[in-house]
Amino acid sequence: MSYLFKQKVNDKDENELRFTICVSGAAGGDTVEEDVDLAEELGKAIAKSGHILTTGATVGLPLYAAKGATLAGGMSIGFSPAGSLREHLRKYRLPYENFDFINFTGLNYVGRDLYLVQSSDAVITVGGRFGSLHEFTSALESHKPCGVLLGSGGTADIIPKLIETLDHSFKKYVVYSTDPTELVEKVCKILDEEYKDIKKQYKTGDSFWFSDRGNKRG
Repeated sequence: MSYLFKQKVNDKDENELRFTICVSGAAGGDTVEEDVDLAEELGKAIAKSGHILTTGATVGLPLYAAKGATLAGGMSIGFSPAGSLREHLRKYRLPYENFDFINFTGLNYVGRDLYLVQSSDAVITVGGRFGSLHEFTSALESHKPCGVLLGSGGTADIIPKLIETLDHSFKKYVVYSTDPTELVEKVCKILDEEYKDIKKQYKTGDSFWFSDRGNKRG
């Protein structure tokens, strides 16, 4: 879900395109303790790149990524498995801090994962367990850019072998790095290329297809 927006640069309106980048990682387990700093750095890198962080509005590594984005002055959107704030807090016992907005999907964890992936322009995996693997494979099957933080353990470190074993044709959608900032840069480079026509059209102020059509409606 890309966002078109205007910002002020030297007292002039400038059109920009902002991407939503999901950080997927374990809510519990060994990789949470080991990858706290890495997850936070991913969140900061996404915010500093001018884009929007999306997560599963959960604990563990996604929460640290959200914290990082908040500390860097970025926007953080959470996608909760719950259908309301009450369910989010009482049934699922999930946090509400470090989110600018929480989408209460009401889809439980499995459905939430798919909704989160489809609402994001790209997915970055850090550490992770089966839930992160589900989000990664969902993104892969949707032909979305996937970043993998190697050396973070769990799901992230088995992905290269998994792709070679199951279907190496998906390699073109995946980029790797051991550095959070570099990984975000690689993902953004892919998204910039994919959306270069829209970025060019929007930045120059050209009308989109719906503009004239909208004016003709009576």
